[in-house]
Parts: sequence; C-alpha cells; structure tokens
Amino acid sequence: MKKKVVFDIEIYRDWALFSFSDLDGTRFVELEMYEGHPLDRAKLKAVLKTYTIISFNGINFDLPITFAAISGASCKRLKEICDSIITNGDLHWKTNQKFDINEFEVDHIDIIEPSPGVAVSLKLYGGRLNAPKLQDLPIEPSASIRADQRNDLRLYCRNDLATTARLYNAIQNEIAIRADMSEQYGIDLRSKSGAQVAKAVIGHQLKEIGVKVKTQKIKEGTTYRYKMPEFINFETEQFKELKQLIIKSKFVVNDKGSVLIPDELKKVIKFDGAKYKIGIGGLHSQEKKQAIVCGENQVFGEFDYASMYPFIILNQNLYPAHLGKRFLTMYKDIVDRRIEAKKSGDKATSESLKLVINSSFGLFGNKYSFLYSPDLLIQTTITGQLCLLMLIEKVVLAGGKVVSANTDGINIICHKDKFKEIQAQLDTSDLETGMSLEFTPYHATYNESVNSYIAVMPDGKVKSKGNYTKPGLMKNTVNSICIEAVIQYLTNNVAVEQTINACTDVTKFVTVRTVNGGAVWREQYLGKVVRFYHSIDGHTINYKKNGNKVPNSDNCAPLMDLCEGLPVDLDKHWYIAEAIKMIGLVGVDYA
Repeated sequence: MKKKVVFDIEIYRDWALFSFSDLDGTRFVELEMYEGHPLDRAKLKAVLKTYTIISFNGINFDLPITFAAISGASCKRLKEICDSIITNGDLHWKTNQKFDINEFEVDHIDIIEPSPGVAVSLKLYGGRLNAPKLQDLPIEPSASIRADQRNDLRLYCRNDLATTARLYNAIQNEIAIRADMSEQYGIDLRSKSGAQVAKAVIGHQLKEIGVKVKTQKIKEGTTYRYKMPEFINFETEQFKELKQLIIKSKFVVNDKGSVLIPDELKKVIKFDGAKYKIGIGGLHSQEKKQAIVCGENQVFGEFDYASMYPFIILNQNLYPAHLGKRFLTMYKDIVDRRIEAKKSGDKATSESLKLVINSSFGLFGNKYSFLYSPDLLIQTTITGQLCLLMLIEKVVLAGGKVVSANTDGINIICHKDKFKEIQAQLDTSDLETGMSLEFTPYHATYNESVNSYIAVMPDGKVKSKGNYTKPGLMKNTVNSICIEAVIQYLTNNVAVEQTINACTDVTKFVTVRTVNGGAVWREQYLGKVVRFYHSIDGHTINYKKNGNKVPNSDNCAPLMDLCEGLPVDLDKHWYIAEAIKMIGLVGVDYA
C-alpha cells in the first residue's frame, strides 16, 4: 500500500509552489518555480507517481495546473489556467481541453466530494474542525511575489495542508466505505460524493443486467398526477377529502426540472390540535416551543418506518419508465443485500449499500441524472406522507396524541392502558403498506421546531437536531457551550451558570462562519472565514465590501488563532443569557 501525502499548490504570475506533506505535517516536499529557479519537473512527477495523493478540489484545480507545469508551462501560463478555472468553474476535462494539457494517471483521493457539506470551503471545514489557525491568502492573487514574501506563502500553504490532513482524518470512515466499494465494483469511488457513488454503482449494475443507461429530458410545464394506491384509506372525513384533493391535483415540472407542490396542497392541515404541511421533501408538523415529558402512567416515543422510500418503491413496483422494469431487479438486489448484511453484522457491506440506497433517492429529482424521474419522486414521497397521515389518524382514533411528525416517523404520547390498542392499530398499517414500523421510547422531547430539538431517551442518552446539535462537519460551530449547558439543564437539572463557568475549552465559546468578501474588525482584515467569541471589550465584526454587521457579532473579538485556556475578556454572562434564551425556545422556563 502506498504512503499517503497531502497536496496543495499556490500560483502567482511569477512564482509557483507545489507542496506536499505527510499526514502528520512533520515532513514536507516544496517545489518552487520563479525567475532563475526552474521547477524540478522530474521530482514533481516522481512524487505524484510514488504516493497516494490527497487533495481538496485537486481533480478540477490542483492536478490540471500541475500537469501543465510538468509539461513545461511557465508561471504566467499557470496563472492563466488558474484564473480560468476560478472564473469559469470549469471541470478538469474542459480545462485540459482548453489549454491542451496532457494528464497522466495519479493515485489520487480528492476529499471535497466525500466530505459531507455542500459548497463548503476548506477553510470553513478547518473552522468546524477547530483547526489551530484560520488564515486567508496573505497576498493578493494578482500580486507579483518578491523574494522576501515567498516564505509567508510557504507557511500559508503548509497551514492548508494541515487542514486538508485534518479533514481527511475526520472522514476516514467515508473514504474506507468508498475504497471497499471501489474494489467490489472495479470503479474508483474514493473521490465521489454519496450521489456520485450511487450513480456510478447503479449505472454499473444496470449495465450488468443489460439496461441501457440514459438520461431522459422532460420539458418545463410537464404535468403529472399522483396515482393513489389501493391501501391508502382514511376513516375521518377530513383526510378523505384530502385524499380526493391529492387525486385531482396536478404536479408541474418547473424550469429547473423540479416538481412543485400544487398550491391547493400547501395549506396547513389541522388535525386533533396539531398542524401538518405536505411537501415534496416529506410531511412536517409545525410545532414550536414544545416540551413533552413522559408521565409516570404514560408511554412516549417515536414510531418510524424502516427504509420507507426503498420499500415504497419495491412494494409499488415503481421504476424510471425510461430504464424499464429491470431497474426493480437491480434495486431489490441492493436493498436485499443491505438487509442481509445488516442482519449478519457485515457492517462494511451494510454501510456501503446504505450509502447507495439513501443517495440514489435524491437522483430521482435531479434532471442531470439518468435516474431522473419526477413521476417516481412524486409517487414515492406523496405515498410516504399519506402513510404517515394514516398512522396519525389511527393513533388519534385509538386514544393517543401525536405530538410531532417528520418525513418517516411520528412521535406519540398516550396513557399506558391505550398503548396496546394503538400498537394493534398500527400493526394493521404494516400489513397494509408492506413496511415495518419500529418504536423508540423517549423520556422527553424539547422542540424549538420540528427540525430543531432535543430528545432524551429513558436511559438518559440524548439525540439532537438543528440549533441544538453539537458542531461537526455538517454544522458551523456556534457557541457550543450554550448547547451543552441547555442539555445539562434539561437532562440533569444542572444550572446553566455551573456548566458555563466550569468550562475551560475555548473552542466551545467560539462562532465560525463564512463572510462573503471578507470580514473586518477594528480596521483589521480577518478573512472570508472568521472565528470569534463574545467579549466584555469587543466590537462589531463587519463585511469588508459594504461595512454591514456580520450577524450575531456585536461585542465580539476575533480568534483566528486558537489560544491556550480562555481569553481574559471572555464575556461569560453573555453565554449564560444565551443558554437561558435557548431553553425558553424549547418551551421550558428556566428556574
């Protein structure tokens, strides 16, 4: 197995740097080109051929420029290629074609797509991962580089290499899943997003069974109607009327290829004191500031459908019309293999097939995908929502209360004496829909909204979403000590003041965010990604381009370089007040 190294480049019109480091950031190979100092092209090529190269956006940026450099391009020419890529957003094949670049095979993992965020920069990932240093490019891209400026740029590039290595280590599991699948299918999937993996694997499997893979074009304004399955039935007049309304509704494809919810289905559905809304993405209840705690004689928890969308597709024999019924043979094989792998404890296979299944569904609504099928998307998502509404009706008629609903599950609370009857009613749903319901008991849930909440299990474990989720690769760091204080108060009755005053980890007090055009604090330029904390001697952080305030940055101080311990000017009173405010947003009065 080849040793892995991280790779990054810096390009100016009269200076170029091609920099490599090991994953520990202890050893570097830095190859430069400037007037009087030619690039060691043979060594650059040898490094690329010897190691497994890890980059961030290397496929479309670093490698085309590097291939051009190895072929003899000057700094001026490399800068032209660099500017073209940045200005036009060209993919690698187009850049190669435009500039007549000859590429060669490199064992390369580009981590921009396997990383979970969408349109997230390397620097923002660095902020989310508590990188020690957040730094913007220290010299304008159009500048001419003097000899005394080169070392600053080398150090800047080293910092980006460290962030790339940090991100690679954080997504090791995602890379491992893709590496296993690459061996299984004979396709290099290591640099692909979930959707790209699904597209590649499903495309491969379809070709294996003789299906011609092609993308269908659907005109703007194309109209579809939902085909009501026979098993969708309601007892209440309100839901019977909704059923008829859905049958009559027209679903129209817009200019972006997306399907729109008809206006008549956008109205809030009121039932048994709760509110729900239908959407292409799923059913959502509309609760706010809602705290539910299970009483001594109550049962509280979530009923959710396991693998709801895949089973709707299989049970209703749904398939993209342009791919034919053989699609179902392939799709069923993937779903069955995933279920078997999960049962047998084959985690690697289970996780890889889960990635394919979960990611494939979004491709039904992507007009650039060969799976694009607006009618299939509608049939699947509307069926799922009607199934949930059937569950809601059954629970209410059996004497229970539905307190939340979201995509594939509902939260219910009832008296213990009613729970068996509710279960019996919902068991009939399994028979009707062909899907399996699973029940997860809760001790309590605290909702700011349906997508922002804290759920507490009977054993005290906590799951959270939205504003109450701890930061990670999918979410910017935003005063995470406040989230910790809220959870400690709600689950263990620990005073907010105690949690916040006891914390000595500065990363829990910071906010990280992107600032388009860059941020300024007291006339000091900070960069396009900023990290700051609330200070007793702070100042507003502003946008460089227009002077407007960066949201939630009143009385703040930047912390672009992490420090040991806590800053002396940290305003703990602000964090205490913010945590108490967050407690109020989930329907609890702080005592």
